[in-house]
Amino acid sequence: MNLHILALGAGFVLDLILGDPRWMIHPVCLMGKTIAWAEKTVRNIAGNDKKKLLAGSWLLCAGNVIFWTGLAYLVCGMLYRIGPAAGLAGESLLCWQLLAVKGLKSESMKVYEALKQGTIEDARYAVSMIVGRDTQSLDEKGVTKAAVETVAENLSDGVIAPLLFMAVGGAPLGYLYKVVNTMDSMVGYKDEKYLYIGRIPAKLDDVLNFIPARISALLMILAAPAAGLNGRDAFAMWRRDGRNHASPNSAQTEAAAAGALGVQLAGDAYYFGKLYKKLTIGDKKREIEIEDIKRINRLLYITAMAAMAIVLAAGIK
Repeated sequence: MNLHILALGAGFVLDLILGDPRWMIHPVCLMGKTIAWAEKTVRNIAGNDKKKLLAGSWLLCAGNVIFWTGLAYLVCGMLYRIGPAAGLAGESLLCWQLLAVKGLKSESMKVYEALKQGTIEDARYAVSMIVGRDTQSLDEKGVTKAAVETVAENLSDGVIAPLLFMAVGGAPLGYLYKVVNTMDSMVGYKDEKYLYIGRIPAKLDDVLNFIPARISALLMILAAPAAGLNGRDAFAMWRRDGRNHASPNSAQTEAAAAGALGVQLAGDAYYFGKLYKKLTIGDKKREIEIEDIKRINRLLYITAMAAMAIVLAAGIK
């Protein structure tokens, strides 16, 4: 079997067992620092000039992609030159840091526990740690829906997409994907502040996620019966509502999740104090409930393990 696939498999197991250890400096946090520095530098040079901000968006994107992809490539290259064992161990650690199966479950279950045992303020705070929308006015159903949606969307962004990129090109290609995805989450907004400086990372993120988002949705549909959910409705909602989002990719996994659970997701939401009108996703066959957080996490794990099994099977030579 290809050593890169073995490293990915080992990294996947480490993520399932350990998640994101708080005692380690996570590479995504470091990516955030380089992106923030690049954004500040571009703004200092460009000021409010739209053309300069757009040109700076290209530089911000290219600089971070080259730096982080190149760094991962150099680290892997040096370790594999020491020997296969050193390379495999090092790349496994790099792969581990790009996957977020346990992290997604852990953070969303904090919302679940707050809803079950804490106050609505506790639940709003917990969900604010994993979503970009305003949470201060959400009720119990709103908090629950936000948690379910973020697990569904990040099943692609945080698990299947990086897994697929690493399966194709090892840890370096995984880091390319992750830095673009991180840039999109930081500057890829369409408001006045980020419209120009964040445009290139946002467009590139759309391109990189186009195929993985659809593969993720299909895997969710196939995994739904094993998770005790409705695979037929997951497929139907994916076909019908998989484009009900401004992003060409975000609604893919949300639509599959909505159908599998039999609930309605998405709809209007506030971001930075401004109301954004959004289409709904799925049919409201029942009201969303707190236990749906557990159900979507079960689907997350089964989908992720199915994806990893397919990659390992394809990597056997």
